[in-house]
Amino acid sequence: MSGKVSRHYESIRLICEKQVVVLDIGAAYTKFGYAGEATPRGIIRTEIKCQETKKIRSIFKYDNVDDLYELLVEFLHSLFFKHVRITPKDVRLVILESLLTPTKFRDTLAKVLFRHFEIASLMILPSHLVTISTLGWDTALVLDVGYQEATLIPVYNGVPMLKAWQSLPLAAEAVHNRMREDFKESLPDVEFDEELLEDIKVRTCFVTTLERSKKLDSDEPPVPPPSVKYPGLKTFTVPGHIREKAFELLWERDNDNLSIPTMILDSLVKCPIDTRQQLAENILLVGGTVMATGFTARLKSELISIVSSNLYCEKLKVRNFKFHTAPCKPNYTVWLGGAIFGIADLPSRCILKENYLKNDRVPDWANLLHNNKEGSSFGI
Repeated sequence: MSGKVSRHYESIRLICEKQVVVLDIGAAYTKFGYAGEATPRGIIRTEIKCQETKKIRSIFKYDNVDDLYELLVEFLHSLFFKHVRITPKDVRLVILESLLTPTKFRDTLAKVLFRHFEIASLMILPSHLVTISTLGWDTALVLDVGYQEATLIPVYNGVPMLKAWQSLPLAAEAVHNRMREDFKESLPDVEFDEELLEDIKVRTCFVTTLERSKKLDSDEPPVPPPSVKYPGLKTFTVPGHIREKAFELLWERDNDNLSIPTMILDSLVKCPIDTRQQLAENILLVGGTVMATGFTARLKSELISIVSSNLYCEKLKVRNFKFHTAPCKPNYTVWLGGAIFGIADLPSRCILKENYLKNDRVPDWANLLHNNKEGSSFGI
């Protein structure tokens, strides 16, 4: 039986050996598939079941580098053999990474891929930059609202403007925490884990309008939307006020006057004045959180309202904001950008196995040491 299984995976490897596997490893979900395809082959949670404790662990919640190494080995083994269904040896791989990815995570991931799984080559691409390739356009203000944080980077003529990047911990995790607190009052006997909260959020919650939001905490709040029954293993009622208020913290400004709309405005202020209008008219929203009903309409209303306030009216003259519609769902737009780049021949950005084993490090393309002819030996 083991011989049949081995031949099965080997035959798949031979079929796919010229294809490039594209992975977008997010804090909550991982998208995987092949370069040149329009959609990922699958989306799975970025977690594993610990063999010793039998508990579910996220690979981003590690104790130290050794713990991260073990988590990545188990996660990638399941990913390759159970989901992608190929033997990873000598496979070409594209990894999409966020600007905020820690260096030790990237280095440990490369070590696992090259030394444990013996892949042939690895190309690490910045997620915000490759995303705009889905538009056929080289200028955009890319806002990624995923699980742990919202990250914004303007890209002008194909060049990320890193001096204007913005990031806040306002994303799905914060929404879930707010929902959990609200449910404690109305449903104290129900235990709400991340998967249950995610499902309730997607099925029942929405982003309310700016006009209603201003009245929610007033002396005469508007009539809340109707409560709904959640059809899970335990059927319970989701109150209307929780449905409407779940996403409100994304728009609430903190003590530093920061929120998702102000991220965009602050980023535009830091950009050269002759690029601001073009960037404001080319906003691209990606990440699972932006798929919430009413998110784009609320963001546009907030931007128009805040930019006319005393805080920005003098230093930012932009008054028109437009949003792109990507050719796919926002939760895998980043993956699609990687799938487009994966079919391109970019040898200078590709790390070959023999070069990694020789140098034992991952090049940092922001470092001039790796952006010259000598440093390019990683891929040639």
